[in-house]
Amino acid sequence: MSDKKFIEQAIQLAKQNIDAGGRPFGAVVVKNDKVIATGVNQMLELSDPTAHAELLALREAGRILGNVKLNDCVVYASGQPCPMCLAAMRMSGITRIVYAYSNDDAEAYGLSTASIASILREEPQNQPGLDFIQLKPDEQQMPLLYQYWVNCESTSSKSS
Repeated sequence: MSDKKFIEQAIQLAKQNIDAGGRPFGAVVVKNDKVIATGVNQMLELSDPTAHAELLALREAGRILGNVKLNDCVVYASGQPCPMCLAAMRMSGITRIVYAYSNDDAEAYGLSTASIASILREEPQNQPGLDFIQLKPDEQQMPLLYQYWVNCESTSSKSS
């Protein structure tokens, strides 16, 4: 299939979601020209602010492929991915994203995430409206959590 076919599928999912009372977003995860997973925005239905179409499709793709790394996959989305979805795609190894409608297209409908993306370019401690505080435990009483993880990983791999 071509990019056009997959993006049309993402748009069709978004339309079906609108018809079902949901928000206008659909996503398709493709590997080797085969649809692995799909998702639609379910924020309202699930009362979950993270239930974006792309995230739900990534979760399903990871489950189906049995891997958190989706390096060989492409995401097709009806709308330009928000910063949260974009971060998840980067963290999962996605290197190609195709979307139909931009933040500029979404702006008039109150669906653009461009302002959030702009704010997120600032250092965490400079985020307007967000108190961002680091509070580390006493290292004498609580060793670094990441070192604890490494120690547990090496112990479990030795017992395997």
